[in-house]
Amino acid sequence: MESSTVDSGVKWKLDLLNASFLTGTPILAVVGMIWYTMTYGVTWKEPTILFVMYWATGLSITAGYHRLFSHRTHTAAWPLRLFYAIFAAGAYQNSAIKWCSDHRRHHLKVDTDVDPYSVTRGFFWAHMGWVMVQEGEEVVEKVEDLQADPILAWQARNIFKIGFVSGIIFPGFLGLWLLGGWVGFMGGLIWGGFLRLVLVHHGTFLINSGAHYWGSQPYSTKNTSRDFSPLSLVTFGEGYHNFHHTFQADYRNGHRWFHWDPSKWWITLFSIIGMTKALHKVPQWTIQSARMKTTFEKKEKALVEGAALTNFKKRSNDCSKRLRSALRDLANGRSDLATAKALSDNERKTLLKGTIKQSKQRVKDTWSEFNQLMSEMRTSKEITA
Repeated sequence: MESSTVDSGVKWKLDLLNASFLTGTPILAVVGMIWYTMTYGVTWKEPTILFVMYWATGLSITAGYHRLFSHRTHTAAWPLRLFYAIFAAGAYQNSAIKWCSDHRRHHLKVDTDVDPYSVTRGFFWAHMGWVMVQEGEEVVEKVEDLQADPILAWQARNIFKIGFVSGIIFPGFLGLWLLGGWVGFMGGLIWGGFLRLVLVHHGTFLINSGAHYWGSQPYSTKNTSRDFSPLSLVTFGEGYHNFHHTFQADYRNGHRWFHWDPSKWWITLFSIIGMTKALHKVPQWTIQSARMKTTFEKKEKALVEGAALTNFKKRSNDCSKRLRSALRDLANGRSDLATAKALSDNERKTLLKGTIKQSKQRVKDTWSEFNQLMSEMRTSKEITA
């Protein structure tokens, strides 16, 4: 089947292998589950195999392909990189080199025709349509750093063999070990292989589609990325997508302590034993300043140019500067206090605690002043018709 895109005129054709795989595996998983359940029943062991494989392959995509290889938000020792290479292959989302090439291009050209899974071409296209067709020549670029990694180069050469062993054979042997016999192998294959594969596929796909379609934009409105926390529950923390697009170098997607982000916790855990290092975190003053500016920009769109809007802009900029200053002082004060705890200088500790308290009050006062500004903007007479 061959046609051309309406807007760009680029020739495309249906990728029969990918289309068959993406439409066939859900059918295989559902039919297999029904047959297996009706024939042999289900114990706690089958869902356990599903969970283990979902965790291994899903985290290898989010913490490995995404945060480590695509964005270089941290570094990782070779055993961890090898783990990601093996089990991400079992997620059947292509090699790390190809996956990261597509993803880096997505961030560089988001929402344009060059974006491989731009949501501007429709929800289905961003979700899985882009995988089911071929448009022009295959592009692999901006991944020289990954091509130089011998583990990823090995994975790229053997991606289908590795994926077959880790994504199909391995869960079957888990079933053989836990359940025993040919029935156990089939149970592991169906639950940990086919069903898990479909769940990981569509969890990842929902970040490309749903996280550019549903939710809020607290940090930037420059592209379609959105924070939609429910998606984090099935994608190991990837649902805070507006934050991620705004601060791509941060190893966290959920930057608050209560944000559900298992990928962040996984990376942090391995930093304790030295297997991950150089974990990059965007400072709070940068994050909160961006949030304040974006809030203002949303309200600004409802106003016409004039003296009132000029005054609002000036006050907003002033609030943003003072917020950054207060948060920076707060971070420095906490850092100094952590150092001072090892000393016996109680007077210095008391002084630092006082400085921290003052910085917190400055942050609170600045946000209060900014909220008052937002209230004034809502009731401004210079609102667009």
